[in-house]
Parts: sequence; structure tokens; C-alpha cells
Amino acid sequence: MTDIIEAFDRGAEDYDKWFESPEGKVLFETEAAAVKLLMKDLEHPFLEIGVGTGRFAKKLGIECGIDPSSKLLNIAKRRGIEVKKAKGEELPFENGSFGGVFIIFTLCFAEDPEKIIREAGRVLKHGGGLIAGIINRESSWGEFYMKKKAGGHHIYKYARFYSVGEAAGMIERAGLSVEAYSSTLCLPPVESPVREKAVNGFADGAGFVCILAGKL
Repeated sequence: MTDIIEAFDRGAEDYDKWFESPEGKVLFETEAAAVKLLMKDLEHPFLEIGVGTGRFAKKLGIECGIDPSSKLLNIAKRRGIEVKKAKGEELPFENGSFGGVFIIFTLCFAEDPEKIIREAGRVLKHGGGLIAGIINRESSWGEFYMKKKAGGHHIYKYARFYSVGEAAGMIERAGLSVEAYSSTLCLPPVESPVREKAVNGFADGAGFVCILAGKL
């Protein structure tokens, strides 16, 4: 876990600047739209586990975020996000503190993803919702990122990618109930991607899939 934190610390500014690239802008807007489809009935306050530089938090109106990388948190703080340095496996919040908890692109870098989901459920209010967003391993985008991992990419070499079924299974084993899906990135990766629509439900082969879950 220390290695991936150091990798994000070293590359924090470059990582954040990627979102300003033509590719980054298109993918970010596409993925944020998929998250939005599932969050319309959630009530504040919101928490993002693995808030990174705060791009998604700012876009989605998430007030609070945690991350183990100080350099990433410094950038998120500049975006107006209330941040705390912490691991998702040990959240520094009381039970039932949030109406919405978001885990976007974080499970693949987690040391213990199921423990993070259990912690998310602990701090979630009854009637609230957890939204987990993953790169679907069983998609062309999953293959694309797994090639980056195999090639020793400085960030993705630490990632473990999951299928939608595996992610849903972790959520259910953590004591939460899967309630809905949203999907996007159904087109294969290209050098200049186009913005795709986000759709309700699980679209077979979608590269980015969001899962909404609630407390049993």
C-alpha cells in the first residue's frame, strides 16, 4: 500500500493535469454522468473514499473526502473539499454520518476492498446509498488498463481490476444490498474518445459501471 501512495504523491500534479487533456475531459464528463444517474435520490452529506484531487467530488457536489495521499489531498483542498488523510479501511467518522458514500476508481487500488466497503456501510445512514464506480475487467477498457498494468505503468501496475459480478459480490458480502446499476464507455478505447451517454442498468461490455447499494 505504501508504494501506491508514494506513486500518487510523486505524480499528483501530472495526474490532475491529465483531466485537462482532450481525452481526460471526455472520459471525466462521461464517467461523472454515470455516477449522477444513481445519486439523484441521495441526501447530503456526502463522502468520497479515495477522493484524489477532488475532481469528481467538486463535479458531483461531494463535500468531504478521504485519501492516504497528502499530495492529492492538497489539490482537493484547493477545490474546496473538506479533506482528511485516512485509509478507506479505517474511516475517521462515526456510524451513520453520511447519506451518500462514493468509491470511484478506488477499489482497484485498495489493500482490502471488502473492508473498505464494510467501512462505507458503517458510516452510511439508513436509507442512504453507496455508489461504487469500477473499470469493468470484462470489457475492452478493462483489457486496455490491464495491458497498462502488465507494461509496468507507474500507477496501474498496482491495480487489481474486478468484473461487475466480483464487485457486486464484495458489496453483498459486506452486508449491503445491490439496488441499481449505471453504465458507460461501451465503445472501445481510441486515441480520441467521444463522449458517450450514460445509461441506467448494466450494459454488457461497458467499460465503466456504477453500482448503487443500500443497507439491508
